[in-house]
Amino acid sequence: MDEAAAPAQGEQARFVEAGRQLFARPWAFVRGVRTLSDLPPPEAPEIAIAGRSNVGKSSLVNALTGQKALARTSNTPGRTQELNLFASDTPLLLVDMPGYGYAEAPKAAVAAWTRLVHAYLRGRPNLARVYVLVDARHGLKVVDREVLDSLDRAAVSYQVVLTKADKPKAGELHRVMAAVEAELARRPAAYPEVIATSSLRGSGIEALRAAIARLAAERGIDLPD
Repeated sequence: MDEAAAPAQGEQARFVEAGRQLFARPWAFVRGVRTLSDLPPPEAPEIAIAGRSNVGKSSLVNALTGQKALARTSNTPGRTQELNLFASDTPLLLVDMPGYGYAEAPKAAVAAWTRLVHAYLRGRPNLARVYVLVDARHGLKVVDREVLDSLDRAAVSYQVVLTKADKPKAGELHRVMAAVEAELARRPAAYPEVIATSSLRGSGIEALRAAIARLAAERGIDLPD
């Protein structure tokens, strides 16, 4: 093993274990929020899960926490219509957001929660990072880029997480990852690494937990021993 690489590998292993313990503890639904004024005071660091409707946000929350039904899932785009807050006994809030883009819901309702999503992403001072979920079969779409543009303008840190990575063939998945990483390299607020996940098979979940644990440590949250 390269001696220079050993410390980095040891640090990553520490965050992998910290991430496992962070999400092994009980997580619970706190409440749903339809207006920014109903959010708790902006004190605890928050991480948000954003993405197009039906991209797999709720499934990813369940996979992260190891709970099958913590977040409600549906095959119908537009099931989540408010900011759903989840918490454990750590000072970290997880926010499952309504999907943007197409949804099987009245246009007025879609417009209302789309405004809520953009207002939250632009103006929440304690928002530590946004994990923008992108379907691994399709890569970045126009509506995804609009959200990334908004996050860049607001200087909000974000990281792209590919979902449904079990669906495309390996070569196609690598092509999509390379294309997304190349685009993110040109974006000022983007975290450069793309994480490919499958909530169905559990792949990539360990890496995402470790990334969140690292972020929590950077924000001064004591990680599990």
